Amino acid sequence: MASSAGWVAGIAVLAGLSAVSDNALAATAPPAAVCRPGVTDDRLMPLPAALADRARMVFQLAMPDVLIRKTTVYRCLDGKTLLCTTGANLACGKANTARDLPGVVNWCHDNPQSDTVPMFATGHDTIYSWRCTNGRASIVKTVEAVDARGFLARNWKDAGG
Repeated sequence: MASSAGWVAGIAVLAGLSAVSDNALAATAPPAAVCRPGVTDDRLMPLPAALADRARMVFQLAMPDVLIRKTTVYRCLDGKTLLCTTGANLACGKANTARDLPGVVNWCHDNPQSDTVPMFATGHDTIYSWRCTNGRASIVKTVEAVDARGFLARNWKDAGG
């Protein structure tokens, strides 16, 4: 008789679930098998143990698997497994494309002629660089590309395989 984990994984595939993250299949699957072909799922999911070495290679990480799994998430895009590792300036959630940010407004109020606005005021997920002119916030330019699903493109890597 098959194990219950194998049975659950089989049901998940038959039921058409977009990603399999917390079962035996995800724990042992190659990157291509974690996300179903053609499926997109924008949820940020915990990294399966089987992808820790892949994340280490893709992001050139020098840390134990336990830390890689705590700091790396995955999502599915058209059946591909994409990885993102968080860090001091690395946001894995959707990009902030807002053209009016309260933190920038406050910074410019206190620093009316500032040529730059620090990330602690803008947030690490904004796609713009900002400045202050006479106390008013303004966008200097777009500095981050956004992928088709609204995530910061440079932070997400294809797991391959």
